[in-house]
Amino acid sequence: MINRIQFPPLALEPVETYQASHSVLRQDTAGGLKHVLFSPLHYEKNYAYPLFVWLHSAGRDETELRRIMPLLNMRNYVAIGPRGAATADSGDGGYDWPDTLHDAARAEEDVLDSIALARERRNIATSRVFLAGFQTGGAMALRIALRRPELFAGALSIGGQFPQGNQPLAKLDQLRRLPLLVAQGRDSQRYPVDQACADLRLAHSAGLSISLRQYPCGDELTTQMLHDMDVWMMEIVTGVKLSADENSLPPNTN
Repeated sequence: MINRIQFPPLALEPVETYQASHSVLRQDTAGGLKHVLFSPLHYEKNYAYPLFVWLHSAGRDETELRRIMPLLNMRNYVAIGPRGAATADSGDGGYDWPDTLHDAARAEEDVLDSIALARERRNIATSRVFLAGFQTGGAMALRIALRRPELFAGALSIGGQFPQGNQPLAKLDQLRRLPLLVAQGRDSQRYPVDQACADLRLAHSAGLSISLRQYPCGDELTTQMLHDMDVWMMEIVTGVKLSADENSLPPNTN
């Protein structure tokens, strides 16, 4: 049975620090970056953690990360989620990642600021930064990773199509070393099968390292997708093919 993630109504109120063995922190930088920063269970300050950067879906905000991490992995990553670059068109009070030159440039700046902020506050492995997102957030994650492939260990998109226009493959030699994971719902209306297949053909013709996975759902985000994302990232981090029971990473030196 597929477990689909049901998000409760959007909450824009400040997020307080959790009084537990993990924490979620909400704060603004001097530059005004709205974000959520997640610390893993039993955080070890002497261990350099992989960083998971999450770009939320349309109509939501940075607090989406709070619902993602318990279903992804509570132990293996420091994670940060910035707020979208513009107010969503839906009028529900959330934010989005419009794919215009101006908004994409701002989104890239916010992602870079998020990475820098996470490194200031937590011990991050420089070579283990992953950029991911859902729907428009996933499409923007791919665009930014394709523009700055030297910064990321991998990029992941759930239900977000491959970027179109503005030369997404300009850094082709570097891009061929960047692992990409795209998840697509078989019955999706936002990212239909025909478009996913066209994106896959384009990526393969360019020689990119891309994995496209299809799931028996529509435009939902499912727990199986998040589980598979976790395993995929841990295989890159460890360099070892993991079984379903081996995706928990013990601290080690970096």
